[in-house]
Formats: sequence, structure tokens, C-alpha cells
Amino acid sequence: MGQKRKKRILWITAVSAAFLIAVYLGGAGYFTRHFFPGTTVDGQDISMKTAKEMDQYLREAVQKYRLVIIDGNKKKSAIYGKEIGLQTMDADNGRALLKKQNAFLWPFYILSGRGPEMEYRVSFDEKLLEDKISALEVMGEERKQAVSAYPEFDGNSFVIKPEKYGVDQDLADEKIRMYIRELRPELDLEKEGCLKTPDYLSDSPEVTAACDELNRYCGSQITYRMGEDVVVENNRIASWLTCDASMQITLREDAVREWVHEFAEQYDTVGKVREIISPVGKTAQVSGGTYGWKIDEEAETQALMDSIRKGEILEKEPAYIQQAASHSSQDWGNTYLEVDLSSQYMWYIEDGMVALGSDVVTGEPVPEKETPSGVYSILYTQENAVLVGEPDPLTGEPIYRQKVSFWMPFTEQGHGFHDADWQSGFGGSVYQFSGSHGCVNMPVDKAGELYGMLEAGTPVILHY
Repeated sequence: MGQKRKKRILWITAVSAAFLIAVYLGGAGYFTRHFFPGTTVDGQDISMKTAKEMDQYLREAVQKYRLVIIDGNKKKSAIYGKEIGLQTMDADNGRALLKKQNAFLWPFYILSGRGPEMEYRVSFDEKLLEDKISALEVMGEERKQAVSAYPEFDGNSFVIKPEKYGVDQDLADEKIRMYIRELRPELDLEKEGCLKTPDYLSDSPEVTAACDELNRYCGSQITYRMGEDVVVENNRIASWLTCDASMQITLREDAVREWVHEFAEQYDTVGKVREIISPVGKTAQVSGGTYGWKIDEEAETQALMDSIRKGEILEKEPAYIQQAASHSSQDWGNTYLEVDLSSQYMWYIEDGMVALGSDVVTGEPVPEKETPSGVYSILYTQENAVLVGEPDPLTGEPIYRQKVSFWMPFTEQGHGFHDADWQSGFGGSVYQFSGSHGCVNMPVDKAGELYGMLEAGTPVILHY
């Protein structure tokens, strides 16, 4: 009984060994014609394929090949194999690779589930690839450097413009070539370390704080009451703001000053041409003089910048060096003195009505004695004044000293209204042969009457 059992065991062992040997040798024979499970060629799975099948499979893979390139902004570009002349280098790659496979090691690869990594040789046209790489958006000249996220005005408010990653183009070029040779389908430049990271990202607290500050400035709205409102709105303010590479905000004083200057040029009236219609219906153009609106540009520049920094919403008048009566085209309002130098007549208009009229004598029509045209204002009023002329070059003494009862000057050079009891007549052509030294001569009674009605600051319009 024991002998029989031993023989049976030996027989079973022999049969099993023969079976295992047969299986092993059969497997080895099979894997002389097929690739091991898990075998890859440049990332392509060729498990259990024959050399012919592998060649066909990889030829098709080469023909259909496309490398997708993902940049730091998650934009995708692609290079197609047919664009660069991609092809296999050997007609019989499969057989050559299969010969490198040790078929007798097949149990190891079956159990591990992981085959060897083999290299499959491909070629491409270098010039075509260089041109294609250069044409890629991700490889453009402007993409070399990283660009930080930054606040940008969108027409209504500041929003954060996303960052842009720069590209290490030499490394990216190297990786593209490597991926193509390995027929790998997707290159993520960020994962491969090909990107240059910007200093500030969209969620960086410095960028958020800068955006908030800019919007606080742009929340200002300054309305100037100028007859018609002039509004400094957010889009204008935005053009005056800058944000540097360190996210520091600057309200550009030069830009604000330039706007205030243009604003002043539009609304200042001193010396500008205005039109007047006299009580007799005559229309005249008048320019020059010292009367009118004049904005204090320096003070208003600083005030406007201060309001913007505070984010104020307000209505205001600008800071003035001097003011006039009205923002209308006739900025002297409806109470003023008018002198027609051509007709030698003057009117005192009070609240739009003629309160006084009089013939006058103005300056003799020679350059050194002419009465200036323009818009002025009464500087002050004085009774019993002594008018003193310019010094005589020969004697050094004033060319005249003249007592007057009523003196109402309108220029710092000494032009004014006063009584002139030495004149034998007024109006007409008297000024041509008995003209003043530039003042407006009046009859004594009319000068006294005007003096009793007039106040310092009253506008004076003199025209031809």
C-alpha cells in the first residue's frame, strides 16, 4: 500500500512538473511573439500585442498624434504630429523591441502586472517644430515674463485683472520635444515647472486692498455749481489713479491739476470777450479788464484731491481768487456801470433798470491818455480827493494835482469816475480836444448823484 502511494505521488509530481514546464515553455514561446502585460512604449500601452500589431498601433498613434499644451492660465494650445512631419524612424520597430524582451521572464511580469518601458523612435522636422512652437500663444514674446494680478477700471468700477504666468521658454521647449518623442498627449507647463509665478495673484490681500482703495476713491462725486453743473465722476477719477507694481495707489496730482486748469480756462471770465446790449439797444463786444471769475487753481487742486481721497459726495463752488455776480454770459449781473466810449455816455444800471444816465468826457484819444475798455469794478469811493498825475520827466513834479469832490476809481493805475467842474461841456466830441488823462469826467451834480448810489465792487463795463 505504501509503495503504490509513493508511485502515485511521484507520478502526479512528474505530471505536474511536466505541465508546469509545458505551460512555462508555452508562455515563453507566446511571449517571443507578444509583449508582456503592462508593457509601454513611450507611454503607449502595447500589452499582449504582436510586433506587427504594435507597429500598426504606434503608426496610427503617430498619424493621429496631438500634443495639448496647458499654460498657467489654463489655456490650451496644440501641436499636431502631421504639422511637424512626425513619423516612425524604423519600419520594423516592433520586432526590434520584441527581441529585447526576455520571454523566459514572463511569469514575473504576469504576477507583477507591470511590463517593461521601451523606447520607440520617432522623428520630426526640426524647422517645422520650431516654427510651430514660436507660433504658439503660450510661447509669445509677451509671455516670457509673469504679470501680476492688478486692479483695472472696467468703465464702472475697478475689478481685479487675473494674473498671467510667465513661461521659461527654454525649459518649455525642451519639455515639448521630450513629450513629442514619447508621444505623450498632454503637457501641463505648471506641473513640469515651466512657469514663472507672478508676485501677486488674484486673491492676494495686497491686490484686494488696492482694488478696494481705488473703488473708494472712485466712489467720490464732486459737483461744481457753475450755472450748469460740472460733475467729476468715477470714470474721470479713475483716469487720475495709478497702481504700481507694489500695489501702491497714487492719485496723480499732475493730472488733477491739468483738469482744474482746463476747468478754470472754461469758467474764468477775467479778460474774456463778453457781449453787452446797452440801454439804447446797441450790441457791443467787450474784453480785457480785471473783473470776473477767477478760480484759485492751486487751492482747488488740493481741495479736489482731498475730497477724492475721502471718497466724498458733495456739491460745491470751487475756490476763487475773485468772484463775479453771475455765472451767466454777462457775469456782472444786473447792477453795474456802463460807459459807451464811442457815444461818450454812461448809465448806472440797478437791478436791470437805468437808475442814472449822463454825458461824460473820457480820455483824450492818444495812447497815453485813452480810457481803457474792458470790465472792471469800483475799487472804493472817496469824497474830496486830490488826483495826482504822473511825474513830469523834466521837473519830476506831477503833471497835475486836481481836487475833486467825488472820486470812484476802477483801476489800480488811477482810472475812475469823478466830477470835472472845469469842463465846459460833456458828451459828443469834447473828449477829442478836451479829453481827460484816462478818467471818466462827469458833471458835478451827476457825479454826486452817482456817488450816493454806488458801492465798492460794482462792475464797470467800458466799450466802444
